[in-house]
Amino acid sequence: MVRATLLALLTPRRLIPIAVVCAPLVAAQVRFSKDPLGMPLAILMCGAFVAIAPVSYRVLFPEGLDFSHGAIRLVLYAAVGAGVVLSIGVALPRLIGIGHTFLTDRNSLAVSAALFLVGGWGLGRDIGFEARLQRLAKEAERAQLLALRAHLDPHFLFNTLNAIAEWCRQDGEVAEAAVLQLSQMLRAVLAGVKEPAWPIAQELELVHTLFALHLLRDKELFTLQPALPTPLPEVRVPPMALLTLAENAIKHGPSAGHRGPVQLTLLEEAAGVRVTIENPGPFKGPREGSDGLPTLRRRLLLHYAGRATLKVGPAASDPTRTRAELWVPRQ
Repeated sequence: MVRATLLALLTPRRLIPIAVVCAPLVAAQVRFSKDPLGMPLAILMCGAFVAIAPVSYRVLFPEGLDFSHGAIRLVLYAAVGAGVVLSIGVALPRLIGIGHTFLTDRNSLAVSAALFLVGGWGLGRDIGFEARLQRLAKEAERAQLLALRAHLDPHFLFNTLNAIAEWCRQDGEVAEAAVLQLSQMLRAVLAGVKEPAWPIAQELELVHTLFALHLLRDKELFTLQPALPTPLPEVRVPPMALLTLAENAIKHGPSAGHRGPVQLTLLEEAAGVRVTIENPGPFKGPREGSDGLPTLRRRLLLHYAGRATLKVGPAASDPTRTRAELWVPRQ
């Protein structure tokens, strides 16, 4: 919490107002103080207030200001403020021999203590609100993932189940293989929705199971051309991120009448990994009412804070094919 609070203070929307408040205090200290150590003392005082006040507020009131434990935490917060003000404004000047300055005046120290308490409360509460909003956004994203994975392309599931029923009469071995693969896939999905991220190896295994199920129904539907490194990189991705791209590749490619190779490629880079899925069939642009890719983009934005990229469009080498490219950082 301490590290997160200090990092949050460095964002421009907080750093600029802090500078606007602190700059006049330092200027007044220089203008109305004769001691040459007055300016360093003012900078130290402002820095200590900014660093300690919001951190102490968040540590004492992690879920916001409340009096469920009486006023003990409020008294502790006031004691921290008084301790910082007295240490820097009274004890330190006496220790190193700093003369009378503007900010060490008795009235100024009272104002400084008030600024410590009010400023720490304002900054700490704002940072706490932001952290809770981020948690709520991630919880909402996971709830949406649960709902989205519940459909897991229901047409595909229904068609597969119908095909299994038919195979039960015609080819028991194929039907058994299909049931086992479908069971494996559903088990992986149910496990994945409980995790914020999992190894990319598990994600690729799920994608391979999806491709295998499609090929069980029609062995001539497409040819899979994987190009994956061995061993796979130890990178974690949001569950079902690649599965969404694989579903789209089959749904709008081979299942829509565009037969040909489906290419699955993973390139390991210094800062991350790049996964591409290329399928036959021209790219027709964003589809109205589609929730697959928009939801995936929101999930990537929340999970990687804007560092991941997703590009879907015509393949550069062949405009009659569609290429989806996902780049994710290693961490």
